[in-house]
Amino acid sequence: MAHFPVNHPARPLYRAIAGLVGFYILVFGVWGVVLTWGEPLFDRGSHWALGLRTNPAFSLASVAFGIVLIIGASRRTNLGHYMNLTAGVVFMVTGVLMMSVLQTDANFLNFSMSTVVVSLLFGLLLLATGLYDKVGPPDHADAGRRDRDHTVTSRR
Repeated sequence: MAHFPVNHPARPLYRAIAGLVGFYILVFGVWGVVLTWGEPLFDRGSHWALGLRTNPAFSLASVAFGIVLIIGASRRTNLGHYMNLTAGVVFMVTGVLMMSVLQTDANFLNFSMSTVVVSLLFGLLLLATGLYDKVGPPDHADAGRRDRDHTVTSRR
């Protein structure tokens, strides 16, 4: 069974990292919507926002994901934990899938290689923040620390 640290002391740092990722994605999405307004939804044009190629569909999805990540980072419950884990997996899978169709007509989100790299990087960051963002009662955290810190005695 997987063990997620409960009430990790660096939770505020991890929530801040997830919030910054969400903020970047939101700003990228809003900027992309402004740049691509009036274009077809799955346009394969050459619009770039904050160093990443985009189209209206990708920009709108980024706005939605940015809002979700900011909401998750602002909550002090396990909602952020589950949202970060889920978003991390989504970003990793999307990055790999879009890399596999990068030079084809199936590149409907208009990804470039830099967009793939950023998607994979954000996926890893969100997975890491999700792993250490679990909240629980103090006795669960104390039990986890006791289990982790106990010394093994050998019998002879």
